[in-house]
Amino acid sequence: MAEAQFDVVVIGAGPGGYICAIRAAQLGMTVAVVEKEPSLGGTCLNVGCIPSKALLESTEVYHVAKETIGQHGITVGEVKLDLKALMSRKDKIVTTLTQGVAGLFKKHKIAPYRGVGRIVAPGQVEIAAAGKTERLAAKHIVIATGSEPFAMPGVPFDGKRVVSSTEALSFDKVPKHLVVIGAGVIGLELGSVWRRLGAAVTVVEMLPGLLSGVDEQVGRAALRIFAKQGFTFHFGTKVTGVKTSAKGVTVACTDKDSKPLELSGDAVLVAIGRRPYADGSGAKEAGVAFDAKGRIVVDAHWRTNVPGIYAIGDVTPGAMLAHKAMDEGIAVAERIAGLAGHVNYDAVPWIVYTSPEIAWVGLGEDQLKAQGVAYKTGTYPFTANPRARTLGETDGLVKILADARTDKLLGVMIVGPRAGDLIAEAAIAFEFGASSEDLARSMHAHPTLSEAVKEAALGVAGRMLHM
Repeated sequence: MAEAQFDVVVIGAGPGGYICAIRAAQLGMTVAVVEKEPSLGGTCLNVGCIPSKALLESTEVYHVAKETIGQHGITVGEVKLDLKALMSRKDKIVTTLTQGVAGLFKKHKIAPYRGVGRIVAPGQVEIAAAGKTERLAAKHIVIATGSEPFAMPGVPFDGKRVVSSTEALSFDKVPKHLVVIGAGVIGLELGSVWRRLGAAVTVVEMLPGLLSGVDEQVGRAALRIFAKQGFTFHFGTKVTGVKTSAKGVTVACTDKDSKPLELSGDAVLVAIGRRPYADGSGAKEAGVAFDAKGRIVVDAHWRTNVPGIYAIGDVTPGAMLAHKAMDEGIAVAERIAGLAGHVNYDAVPWIVYTSPEIAWVGLGEDQLKAQGVAYKTGTYPFTANPRARTLGETDGLVKILADARTDKLLGVMIVGPRAGDLIAEAAIAFEFGASSEDLARSMHAHPTLSEAVKEAALGVAGRMLHM
């Protein structure tokens, strides 16, 4: 079998994989990418980050037109939902971006291969597609195969009544009642989409609060907002079974007091997390080590235990975030080229694209207490921010935690308008090892939402100007 020769072969064309390929090509390497799905971009572009944000944006516009536009002195006629058109907009955005990745491959002379890529020997990847196989030879192989939704034990996805995040992006009608299992990022975002369109949304969570790991004060603030939006939450509640019928779905639970609870709905979204996906990659057969959670074990430079094989993104330990995978892709390509590629995991921002948005970087107050770290805190509400007032979006707050002795930033949390954009300032500050005083002394334009970050930083030293 003839073999095409490459410096780098990447298995998986998601954010980590395609960015790794582009950076490697920029550094003068010959690169091939193997992708089993029809379009490039992985989960993020096709059935994850991008389509969900498109739906969140469209449904927020619908909500504003229907519920709050009158506050601006604007009167409109009857607001109607065209779900088919809304979905079409989402699909067009996805197509444009996935085609954009294909264009970048062409620009950088990256060879795309369609099919399932499997490592069959050191430095060799076999591609199976449409009953045919071909083989690539590579000096370096990067596994970037991503993740897939977790299914509940004994409750398989059926794509109609019991759905994953993929199917919840494309309901053909608005559910009357959507039951969401899991109060994490995916459950809250997709719950928000359908709640804005009129669905009753009930969220069942086994843990005592939403967004596991988020600062407790921030979580409480977010919970109050979601409750005001009409969400119903059952915390400390365990799902014991799910039954489906032609009419809908019934979810059996045990609540925090060990009492039975039964919820009926049109569909149940299982949003209990994602699992690393390396099926069919040949990694195990090649001797690559996996941990007990099915993740590929890598060292500080993303090398596996097998020489010449690397792994990045969701298939490895750490946060399952597209931007984390992207930075790892860049770092791996640079390491292969002999450069000092690096990722600062202490500065990874998290964002929940609900309304308002929730974002954070670093550690929360509860985590610092658990570690015995002495800290100072500053908190500033968006109700006191002039720009938030003009937007009519005053829910939420900015909270900053800094080391009690050195003033170095330890955590920044934001619940409020444009929090996903505002958190970038904090992430940059973390990269530079900044203090809360650095944020407080930096000039912020007026009137902007970013002034809330400055005020919270001033609050660490007890000298807020507008509170």
